[in-house]
Amino acid sequence: MMNLKIVLPTKVFLEQEAQKVSAEAENGAFVLLPQHIDFATSLVPGILSFDDSHQQEQLVAVDEGLLVKTAQEVLVSVKRAIGGSDLEELERLVDEEFRRLDEIEEKTRAAIARLEVNFRRHLYSSGK
Repeated sequence: MMNLKIVLPTKVFLEQEAQKVSAEAENGAFVLLPQHIDFATSLVPGILSFDDSHQQEQLVAVDEGLLVKTAQEVLVSVKRAIGGSDLEELERLVDEEFRRLDEIEEKTRAAIARLEVNFRRHLYSSGK
């Protein structure tokens, strides 16, 4: 067994025993088993899957990040992660998250535009 730990910038997303971990790096997909040598790679956005202690496959959508395997420890550090029980649910959850992020970005762009307008007004009025 390996100890799989997925960390985000602000919290530990998951810490669980795993019999097998599958993910995707820039040069392709790979599988880690407990007896494999130590390993480090950068991850691309995609699906990380692992078999838990009951041999049930678990799925996690991950953003870009790093994976390091040292002995029986697998540490994954990513910007964002979303867990789901199957691919359909995971796809729905990722879609919802993207929509939420798009709304936040739109609100941020509007706030920046208002700041720019106010800044220009202030510059114009103080220049007279």
